[in-house]
Amino acid sequence: MASPTISVIISTYNAFDWLEKTLIGYEVQTCKDFEIVIADDGSNTETQKKIKDYIKASPIQISHVWHEDNGFQKTKILNKALLDCKGDYILMSDGDCIPRQDFVEVHVNKRKPGHFLSGGYFKLPMETSLAITRMVILEQKCFDIKWLMDHGFNSSCIKNLKITASGMKAELLNRITPTTPSWNGHNSSGWKKDLLEINGFDERMQYGGEDRELGERLVNAGIKPIQIRFSAICVHLDHSRGYVNEEAMEVNRQIRAETKRSKKTWTEFGIK
Repeated sequence: MASPTISVIISTYNAFDWLEKTLIGYEVQTCKDFEIVIADDGSNTETQKKIKDYIKASPIQISHVWHEDNGFQKTKILNKALLDCKGDYILMSDGDCIPRQDFVEVHVNKRKPGHFLSGGYFKLPMETSLAITRMVILEQKCFDIKWLMDHGFNSSCIKNLKITASGMKAELLNRITPTTPSWNGHNSSGWKKDLLEINGFDERMQYGGEDRELGERLVNAGIKPIQIRFSAICVHLDHSRGYVNEEAMEVNRQIRAETKRSKKTWTEFGIK
C-alpha cells in the first residue's frame, strides 16, 4: 500500500463521544489521501474497545497508538504516534476538534518546504457541543453560524469571522491578524523530517505550552510558520480540564524560557 500524502495525528484520552464526532468529520473530507493515527494517552479498556470497533467499521485508514495511563503524558504518546505515521507530512489535532470538510485539503495545499502551518479553532459551549450529532457533522451544519446560534452559541462578530470568512477574505485575515503563528496542537502541520530533526516533543512537559515549545524549536531550526487560522477550520467541543497542574505549567514555562534563551533546536528528552 502506498504511503498517504498526509498523516493526521489525533490525541485523545477517555473521551470517546467527542473523539467519535471528530472522526466523523474526517469521513467527509474533500481530500481522501490521508491516514489517521490516534494518539491515546492511556484510555481505559472500555474506551479502547469503542475505538477498536469504530476503526473496524470506518472507511478511513486508522491506527491506534496507546500506552498505559500514568498521568498526563501527551508529549510521549505524540512522539510514539509520530513514529507510527506513514506519510511524510504530519497534521496534528485533538479528539475534541471536528474538522470542516476542507480541513485536510487546506493543510495539503498550503504545505511548503521549510515551513509549518499554524491554525486555530472555533470554541463552542457545552450546549452546542452536545447538540452536534452525526448527521449535523455529515451535513456540515456545525460550521453554519445560524445553526450554531440556534443551538446555544453566543455570536461575536469578530470571532465569527473564523468560521464565516472564505476565499480571499480568509487569506487577507490570515495576513493581518495580530496573532503570532505558533505550533498549536489542535491545528498545525509540518514535515515529518523537520519534526524528527528537532527530536519531537520534550517529554518532560505536561499540559501548558508543550506544543508551543515544539514550534519554538522548529523556528530556531529555521522552519518558518505560516498563519492559516482563517482557512483551516475546526470547531472545538467543550470539556473540563482536570489535568491542569500549575506546578507542571511552571516547569513548562522554565523549559520554554530556556529554549528561547539558548535558541535550542534539539531536546534531549524527546524521541531519541
